[in-house]
Amino acid sequence: MTITRKVRRVLMTADAVGGVWDYCLDLVRGLAKLGVRVTLAVMGDLSAERRAEAESIVGLELHHGDFKLEWMDGGTADVGRAGEWLLDLESVVRPDLIHLNNYAHGCLPWKAPCLVVAHSCVLSWWLAVKGRMAPKQWLGYAELVKRGLLGADAVAAPTRHMLRTIHSLYGRSAPAIVIRNGCDPALFSPGRKQPLVLGAGRVWDEAKNVTSLDKAASNLAWPVRIAGEWRHPCGTSCKPANAEYLGFLPRAALAGHMAKASIYCLPARYEPFGLTVLEAAMSGCALVLGDIGSLRELWNGAALFVDPDEPRELRNALTLLMIRKGLRTRLAREARARALAMSVERMALRYAAVYNLMVGDGLGVIDLEHASSSEIEPDDQGPDDSGQGPLALAQGA
Repeated sequence: MTITRKVRRVLMTADAVGGVWDYCLDLVRGLAKLGVRVTLAVMGDLSAERRAEAESIVGLELHHGDFKLEWMDGGTADVGRAGEWLLDLESVVRPDLIHLNNYAHGCLPWKAPCLVVAHSCVLSWWLAVKGRMAPKQWLGYAELVKRGLLGADAVAAPTRHMLRTIHSLYGRSAPAIVIRNGCDPALFSPGRKQPLVLGAGRVWDEAKNVTSLDKAASNLAWPVRIAGEWRHPCGTSCKPANAEYLGFLPRAALAGHMAKASIYCLPARYEPFGLTVLEAAMSGCALVLGDIGSLRELWNGAALFVDPDEPRELRNALTLLMIRKGLRTRLAREARARALAMSVERMALRYAAVYNLMVGDGLGVIDLEHASSSEIEPDDQGPDDSGQGPLALAQGA
């Protein structure tokens, strides 16, 4: 791929709560190799460990604003203050492009083109996890998301499933594109496999459904280990009772556990991409996953899928992989081959190509020879072209 670089400096937002943090730092490292420097504007809590991790990246300029995230209790009240802070940063940094990993600030009067990346949202979380629209208390948040999407110059998502979901909830707006997240094969690689099952994710999050794996652990022949944060940012908590609980692990430590695990299990009810699944696949784990659209899109044919709300189905799938080594080996090999096609380098190349398109290079300048796969393409027609999704209907009710 040949890129005539025009975007040299990007102002990117981030938070340090979940997988978006790892995604951002991976992307920053990949863009740096392409000559694109990033000013990272982090909102919400930022631990000393994560600050040090970001500051170790050569060329990264880090700024931290102590604002609540838009989905948190009281978060909508902080959106305005955070917006003023971001606009001040733009005036100082003078980036070529704005890359937002949140929604609400897509409608700010940016001077540079603005890309909004849809990693997840509260309304789609409620639909997938609770089976119904979010309560009315979320209408303010939903309005912020909708205005942000309408204000952006382009919207990206890591799967077609997530992009269609966003369109169905908030309506179509800016040009949309799918760019897969990436993983560094130098960090995640297979080790000497042991008979154990690993799960990772926010334990308190019903979407990750890690508690179902914990319940299954008491009836399995192999030991089960679970890693992830057990304290909700709002103060509640949930700890595994049956599995060996590893706590929240730095990424390098998690990579060590993935290298040893024969099976990785995430019976998710909602997961727009699933970075830990990609990392586990890169590490040579056989996958047992929740049967949801996004995970099917990425791993169909390379994993066993289970109904997230059927404990017996989960136990049976895990037991099957424990006793059938041939199936376990074949699925692990297929998953790793698929994961290797989703590298950080590939992700960064595609973002850089989109950035340049957004500042006006056009397809005639950028050689997208290898970009014709599903990883970078305009979204196909979603289920709703009216611009009036369920949000609009709910508000009109």
